[in-house]
Amino acid sequence: MHGPASSGWLLVALCAATGAYCLLRMRSSVEEQRRAAGGEALMGFGMAAMAVPAAVFTPPEWAWPGYAVVFGAAGLRALWAARSGRHHLHHLVGAAAMVYMAMVMAGSPAHAHGTSGIPALTGALLLYFTGYVLLTGVRLMPVVAMAGGGPAAGWGDRPELARACRLSMGIAMVAMLLTM
Repeated sequence: MHGPASSGWLLVALCAATGAYCLLRMRSSVEEQRRAAGGEALMGFGMAAMAVPAAVFTPPEWAWPGYAVVFGAAGLRALWAARSGRHHLHHLVGAAAMVYMAMVMAGSPAHAHGTSGIPALTGALLLYFTGYVLLTGVRLMPVVAMAGGGPAAGWGDRPELARACRLSMGIAMVAMLLTM
């Protein structure tokens, strides 16, 4: 992505750590949680790869269309899965944003800052992800736990950690869109 190297490396670290945690969440005993975690791990690692500063590594020309194909397929999978739950629509928007960013990066020179992309589409994605980040942040606010709530959940089954994972990726998506 375009922008300073220090913020690029912070995004790489945030997205890679989020992707790694999502891999841990794939050990859940609930199939739907495993599938969602797999898609989120793909998104986290894909965002980490896209955020590597261009001054350090310039991907080959085929990499950006490759990202578009991978995230286009992820978007189709999310569209198919949206039949059973509206949460998958967020995955669809995320995959579409990744396809958009990959196509913009494929067509822009490495030195152009803030001059690439379709401003209206970038703005709409920024509004969506900013709203998502704010809403998810509010949902993470602590609530009073009920006494005797049952057995402790494993790492893959803790909803607050899954929300924190999604919040991290939403913040990273806002930062990546701002650099376009």
